[in-house]
Amino acid sequence: MLRDLQRHFAAAVFEENPAVVAQVLPGRFPAAQHVQIYRNNITNTLSVALAAVYPVVEKLVSPGFFGYAAHEYLRDHRPMSANLHDFGGAFAEFLASFIPAAGLPYLADVARLEWAWHRAFHAAEAPSFDPAALAKVPADRLSALRLGLHPSANLLISPYPVIRIFEINQEEYSGDASVDLDVGGENALVIRRGLNVFVEPLTNGAVALLLAVHQNQTLAQALDVALTAEAGFDLNTVLADHVRRGTIARIYTN
Repeated sequence: MLRDLQRHFAAAVFEENPAVVAQVLPGRFPAAQHVQIYRNNITNTLSVALAAVYPVVEKLVSPGFFGYAAHEYLRDHRPMSANLHDFGGAFAEFLASFIPAAGLPYLADVARLEWAWHRAFHAAEAPSFDPAALAKVPADRLSALRLGLHPSANLLISPYPVIRIFEINQEEYSGDASVDLDVGGENALVIRRGLNVFVEPLTNGAVALLLAVHQNQTLAQALDVALTAEAGFDLNTVLADHVRRGTIARIYTN
């Protein structure tokens, strides 16, 4: 059946399969070489796609090393969607256990930040949230409110200064390029505001609050989590700021 042949040929692009090669007609080149041309083209296309999503990772390790890592990643991570933008989501986890990259312990978190940027860029838009909606909620029901983040919002907690690493490796950056890994970690909000994607630092309390919101916890539960993460956390100021700037995009009163 044609469908079976196509499925087997697609698998043979990633793995040697003599049975499939036997069904390919030789032409200008032998059948096996024709299949190899497809294999090379697909591998190159997917490697280029990864590099487009992870330019900072590529810059940190060099194009040659990145190409090697991409080739190894493809062994066990084939595209599962017809949309090329969906490819590469497991690259950070791959790098975390990739022995040749063990000397760069922050590399996986840099990749997580870049994937968050990629997701934010391609995320759906959401209607503007009316801050006045909060004012209409009775005081005795505020604690039971559930909020929703903008579809493009992604949160990252890292033990490394990933925002600093990300920023100094942008093409337009021209300032001090030093990084002190001993300064500790950073929390990041990656979000698209309008047509631009931003990487914004968050305090421990703010990231805890937004994570709790993302996990569908009530406002009271989210505040408890935030206060545990940051003594003296100012809910009113942080919440108002993220409502005003569109991080909080929905309100659920039920």
